[in-house]
Amino acid sequence: MANSHDHSGHDRGAAVHVHGTTDKKRVLIAACLTAGFMVAEALGGLFTGSLALLADAGHMLADAIALGLAWYAFHLAGRPATVRLTYGFGRVKTLVAYTNGIAIFVIALWIVYEAWQRLLTPAPVLGGPMLVVAILGLLVNIGSFLVLHGGDHESLNMRGAILHVLGDLLGSAAAIVAALVILATGWTPIDPILSVLVSLLILSTAWSLMRAAAHVLLEGVPPTLDRDLIARDLETTIQGVREVHHMHVWSIDGSSNMATLHACLDEGVDAHKAVSALKKRLASEHGISHATVEPEFGQCADEADDHDHDHEHEHDATAHHSHHH
Repeated sequence: MANSHDHSGHDRGAAVHVHGTTDKKRVLIAACLTAGFMVAEALGGLFTGSLALLADAGHMLADAIALGLAWYAFHLAGRPATVRLTYGFGRVKTLVAYTNGIAIFVIALWIVYEAWQRLLTPAPVLGGPMLVVAILGLLVNIGSFLVLHGGDHESLNMRGAILHVLGDLLGSAAAIVAALVILATGWTPIDPILSVLVSLLILSTAWSLMRAAAHVLLEGVPPTLDRDLIARDLETTIQGVREVHHMHVWSIDGSSNMATLHACLDEGVDAHKAVSALKKRLASEHGISHATVEPEFGQCADEADDHDHDHEHEHDATAHHSHHH
């Protein structure tokens, strides 16, 4: 286990950078493929009267925009930090992933509503042309999916992009099935029914993406890490560390992790050595590349302040009380 994390922060940074540039290209290719075919599919949907095709074109429109945003997020993330944005633009990707989730939700709900209308008043559907457009759509989506699938699966932005294309893939597959059923039996309600099924599948995946992105935005502890276990590990492995408290662990963008903590040291311990050992351990064993460590001897500075503060309150209360008398 120790080995799997045992690479220096520099290697990790280089790997993330390489992933970032190839991910950016992958997302751009997928965005162009999706946008190009979306127009054809929307026209096909209007021509054939198929909701499944229109639903898929709706997905593809959102996906083309989402993939464009995902590309822009990668583009921004490469910019250096500024005086106002000291962490840089890394979190734009997470923000885009979250917004993507909301967009997918809205589209899926619109399709469900539209399908309900179709079931109440069935409309004629041209099965043949619908089948041709749906098969072409499937091929384009498979292409986009393969392009994106080679990217970094831990990046929330990439996950969002893959999720969109996966939704399109399902949409095209459903449209093909609907077209075949209509050609074979002439039963048109299959068209709205399948478009609803696709929407429900997409809703569940969108929800999980939004949850993951919201967790990052709320400064939650990354799912792969356990704050309390890390604190115990530091206390038991680093010499001279009596206690670790006030520990916060979070992630900037879902891939680079950060921590702040107070380390209570035994008397006579070299604070500089202890802090440096703690940082090394966090980087090599727990994948936390950036840590701020506050060394303490005796009483915790924050707790001392709290104590003084409480004392002041008591003093004020007594003064107030005597004033009343």
